[in-house]
Amino acid sequence: MENRTFTNRIIVLDTETTGLSPQDGHRIIEIGCVEMFKRRITGKRFHVYINPDRLIDAGAIAVHGISNEFLDDKPRFGQVLDDFLAFIKDAELVIHNAPFDVGFINHELSLLNQSLGKIEDYCKVFDSLAYARKKHPSQRNSLDALCKRYGVDNSQRELHGALLDAEILAEVFLLMSGGQSSLLDEIHLETKKTTDSKAKYVNVNRPNLKILECRDEELILHEETLLNIQKSSGQCLWPNTLSTKH
Repeated sequence: MENRTFTNRIIVLDTETTGLSPQDGHRIIEIGCVEMFKRRITGKRFHVYINPDRLIDAGAIAVHGISNEFLDDKPRFGQVLDDFLAFIKDAELVIHNAPFDVGFINHELSLLNQSLGKIEDYCKVFDSLAYARKKHPSQRNSLDALCKRYGVDNSQRELHGALLDAEILAEVFLLMSGGQSSLLDEIHLETKKTTDSKAKYVNVNRPNLKILECRDEELILHEETLLNIQKSSGQCLWPNTLSTKH
């Protein structure tokens, strides 16, 4: 799998819709975003419900539980667009099954004004589902399956919700892609601490260290431990030191 370097600012995004395809006239009804900076969840959120000016499919309501009546007084997509673009601009979007959400967002942009372009003109897009399929081939990689695999609590996820799913995906993404900080980051931090501190030198005039030799009983216990390791694992780092003289 290719190594991937992410931008400092990541936005984990999810949407809910009236149905499965914008080509069938379906629209976005909810957007949820969670911000991360330098792989830390900052607590900043963007969350909005949207009036789609059309009815929601019954199958979609069964998935997310959002009713037509609930959206009657909510703003249209064009009314929230500026705030939405300001929140995600110049970040990298992390989306589970990105083609679905990106397709809907780009459809909404085209309905408003073709000159708005596509979401990819405003930020990068990373598909966490495609990443999970490469990392865990031949396994289920739905968000629920990944929660189970990585030990992320999704007990509140009785229904899909854009903000809740974005929050859960943020936790899964961090675990799946190496945690909140990479091993290289930690090594760099430790190296910096060592470099920044004053060097300590050994006093050459110090007294000689006292050498304590092992007693026979301790040597026997040590060799018995090595034999047990050899028997249980079939491999021991010090096989030539094993002895049966005692």
